[in-house]
Amino acid sequence: MSFENVRKLLRDNNLEERIVEFEKSSETVELAAENIGCSTSQIAKTITFYNKDGNAILIVLNGDYKVDNKKFKEYFKMKPKMIKREEVEILTSHAPGGVCPFAVNENAKVYLDISLKENGEIYPAGGSINSVVKLSIEELEKLSNFIEWIEIGKK
Repeated sequence: MSFENVRKLLRDNNLEERIVEFEKSSETVELAAENIGCSTSQIAKTITFYNKDGNAILIVLNGDYKVDNKKFKEYFKMKPKMIKREEVEILTSHAPGGVCPFAVNENAKVYLDISLKENGEIYPAGGSINSVVKLSIEELEKLSNFIEWIEIGKK
């Protein structure tokens, strides 16, 4: 259902042709980059954390970056705690390996890390473990209903 929700959102925004499905898995940054034939920095990975209310925070970063725990704590005023694998789909609407920053549950909040701006074209997951979506930064902003740009990543 997650993939179909992403497809519908993209169709509604005249971007359905941007979905790329693969025969094999694209659930890691490395696999996605290999399947696409791009650098790992062009993969827009989404990492999920609990917020203070137990809902999801989705941080979208350049594929070469990771979340800096100190910056996370400073920004969110809490220690970062990743969502348990078995709860990811419940809290985001996407299963692990296919989590993307759009077509998410209403209580899930999306933040975009400035590391994404290093690339003009990026590839977030498409709601399944074998799909990505080719987007510009502006398209990602529109589709994700993000809260704000933050600087929370580090190489």
